[in-house]
Amino acid sequence: MSGTRPGLLWRTYEFLAMLLGLGALALICLLWLPFALLLLPLLPRRFGQRLGRFAIRNGFRVYLAFLESVCACRFDLRELDQLRDAGPLIVVANHPSLLDAVMILSRLPNAVCVMKAALLDNILFGAAARLARYIRNDAPLKMIIDAREELQAGAQLVIFPEGSRTLAFPLDSCMPTAGLIAQRAGVPVQALLIEFSTPYLGKAWPLFRRPQLPLHCRIRLGQRFAPPGSVTAFTGELEASLRQALAASPSPQPSA
Repeated sequence: MSGTRPGLLWRTYEFLAMLLGLGALALICLLWLPFALLLLPLLPRRFGQRLGRFAIRNGFRVYLAFLESVCACRFDLRELDQLRDAGPLIVVANHPSLLDAVMILSRLPNAVCVMKAALLDNILFGAAARLARYIRNDAPLKMIIDAREELQAGAQLVIFPEGSRTLAFPLDSCMPTAGLIAQRAGVPVQALLIEFSTPYLGKAWPLFRRPQLPLHCRIRLGQRFAPPGSVTAFTGELEASLRQALAASPSPQPSA
């Protein structure tokens, strides 16, 4: 199918797959929402945190399995499994799609995200994220302190250093957040490389624009950095490393 215009039947399937995929994610979130709202004030912080992260990880695994079985998506996330027992890390990645966090969190059992405050306040996602004790990004000093505490407790912190989904591919400029936290916490930084066969659900891809299926997604391990001495130098080195690795790697093939 690559290089040719898909027929009407296939385009119809792509549109239905998009609706089913978005609807399945909303349904999973809605099913967990009342439990997260109820448990958030009742459970001790650490127990609620573990339960919240367990629910998110397994909910996202079910969602990705649904996309593979029904929506012609293919995910190669095997390299992420190498991080499961790697101890405290700051995990940074490029951010081409809304599916990025879903893929990463589905494989790391004790991951905590730095999230936009608007998402933590969102009625659909917010209660689950707050139960898992994800970290708000709207108060920089508190964000760094909270992140350091999570890392000291053994968590793996997930940050998208571009600050938002990529607009100027392959990578937008990186922000210093990851370097600041790594310097304060004294933990290494593990880069990830996220690759899509098409920029589905990217910043320039409207939410209800049908995907080009099959969609192939892959995450590879990039360079691992020691805790930095200079945050400015580290941020430049991280950005250069991500750009070089993304430019050198062929994108996953959209079809056989």
